[in-house]
Amino acid sequence: MVTVNQLLGTKGSEICSMTSNASSFDALKLMADNDVGAVLVIEAGKLVGIFSERDYARNSILKGNSCVASTVGQLMTREVYCVAPSDTIEDCMEIMTAKHFRHLPVLEDEKVVGILTLGDVVKHIISSREHTIQELENYISGSGR
Repeated sequence: MVTVNQLLGTKGSEICSMTSNASSFDALKLMADNDVGAVLVIEAGKLVGIFSERDYARNSILKGNSCVASTVGQLMTREVYCVAPSDTIEDCMEIMTAKHFRHLPVLEDEKVVGILTLGDVVKHIISSREHTIQELENYISGSGR
């Protein structure tokens, strides 16, 4: 089974982060500039929340708040589920599916070492299944002996 650490080795461990007192407008701009759907909220080196496009839509727009006037801390999700580098990709898929998350921070010794998206996990699982199917086809056709 492939671990989170192995996937991060392929994907990379870059993250976008902000502090909770940053404006939600600045966070949205950072997300757009980096083509990501969420930023991690970090204070004094500790993960304190996550701010996503979904948080903005549900906690700002639908409640009549302005992105210019709102801070990341006012709109972010505070209860953040995380995974460890030793967890498996299947563990990540299970959490993301059960909790309806699209982003999972990766923590090692309480320090953020990366982030996985639902797209990262699905892409890996599909690739893995395609490889297994190809091996089975080769075995059945006799070219795998």
